[in-house]
Formats: sequence, C-alpha cells, structure tokens
Amino acid sequence: MIQDIAPHRLNNQFIPGLLPSPGDYIILYQRDALAVDRLAQEEGQLVFPTFAAFPEADPGDFTYLFSLDERPFFLYLPPQPADLSEGPLTFLPFSELRSRDLYPREMVFAAYTAKHLQDWYRDFSFCGRCGRGAMEHSRTERAMVCPHCGYTAYPRLMPAVIVGVIHEGRLLITRYDRGFAHNALIAGFTEIGETMEETVAREVMEEAGLKVKNIRYYKSQPWGSANDILMGFYCDVDGSSAITPDRRELKYAAWTLPEDIELQPTDYSLTNEMMKRFKDGLPC
Repeated sequence: MIQDIAPHRLNNQFIPGLLPSPGDYIILYQRDALAVDRLAQEEGQLVFPTFAAFPEADPGDFTYLFSLDERPFFLYLPPQPADLSEGPLTFLPFSELRSRDLYPREMVFAAYTAKHLQDWYRDFSFCGRCGRGAMEHSRTERAMVCPHCGYTAYPRLMPAVIVGVIHEGRLLITRYDRGFAHNALIAGFTEIGETMEETVAREVMEEAGLKVKNIRYYKSQPWGSANDILMGFYCDVDGSSAITPDRRELKYAAWTLPEDIELQPTDYSLTNEMMKRFKDGLPC
C-alpha cells in the first residue's frame, strides 16, 4: 500500500518555528494540483521543488509539515496563485497521482500526506466558532488558534471503512457512479455515535441491500486524498445474496470469482490489497 515505504520513514512530529533551508522540499498545491518537476513526472518520477526554487518568496509563507528520512517538507501558501507556465516546474493534477504508478513510493506517500495537511490548513484559515476573523498558527503545536475566542483546531481525521463482502467463494466488486473509474469495494464514512462494525453493516445495506455477519477486521490505512483513516473489514452475507445497488453511489455491483477480479492500476490502496488478497486465495 502507499504507506509501505520501508526502509524510508516519515516523521510527522511538528517542529514549531522551523524555517525552510535551500535544499528542503516544498509542497505547493493549487486547485488540487501539485507542483512537480516537469520532465521527471513525464518519465513517471515524482520530484518536488526545493526552497531554492522560490528565491523571492517570504519564508513566513511556508509551513513545516513533516520529515522524510530527516529531510524536511514545507507547505507553500503563496499570497497569490503561482504561475508555473514557464520553467522546470508544472502542476500535476492530484487525480493523476491516484491512477499513475509513480516512483519513488515514499514521495507519493509524502504527496498524499501533505494533501491531507494542506486541506486542513485551508479549511481552518478562519474561525468557525466565533466567525470574527483569521486563525493563527500555534507557536507550540500543530494547531490553528483563533486570536479572538481562543478556539484551537487540530488536524482532523475522518474514519471510514472498506468492506470485502464474501458469499460462496465470490467477492462483491463495485464501481463508483462518479470519480474513480476502476474496481472497488463497498466503502463509507462512520457516523457520529456508530462503531466501525455498525458502519460496515450499514454501508453494505445502504449500497448493496445486503445483510452481513462475521464482520472481521483486516488492516488500516491513512488515505490523505480523502482526509480519512481507512479501516478494512471482511464479512459474509447473512441471508439473501440478491444485490440491490444504490444507483446514487454505484454504477456497478456484482459477485465476482477470484480469477475474474480486475485489480486497480496501482497498488496504493487498501481496497486493491483486499481485492488482491481474495484473488490470490489468501485467508479473508
């Protein structure tokens, strides 16, 4: 999966007051596209610009994100949109990160993790409690603080489930009605006051009209593109196996034999690993 980057290591401990050095990597997202080296990405390699590529930028417009093998990454929040129409950099749409098998893997994981943090900083630029103005960066921790009412906002994770539903040697394969076009599994976000197991049962019923039993946890995954933490479960059908798909969510849903499962174009996702595990005949 995308987070499997060993022997490399991502350290997301916040370092207050750290400013970028010329060789530090810079994450610049603009309209859901990522600034990368133009020629490298054409060859399938993900190369980020360094701080040296922005000689006229104010260091105060950069926010420390994390380190990868001791090399810092900073988020660039320019006061005006950046123009990369000329020069060695270009904007790579985030949707291409999802569908292209780019390398090195640790840089792809860094891009996903940075996207999650970028979205959080963007969404908490202003106070949602008192509404009186802009939030400020905490000087001691990764948090945004309202100078008027004191409200402190921390990075948010949205829990969600991925569900492999099994019946008589077949796996329920789905495709979303919009967005990602490849094979997937039942998925959904946890509601307030709901256990993860209850989320599994509800989502399967809502999306496929099936009751399930023997719900068993498999593995989790940080998934920065949707700002969530995914938890994978397998389960079995309880009663009728007749699928009644929710056409608002799915355009396709069918029981599929292992040999007929078509995997996703990359091995980034927990969904793909769970489908592959079933396809390969491993315990589910």
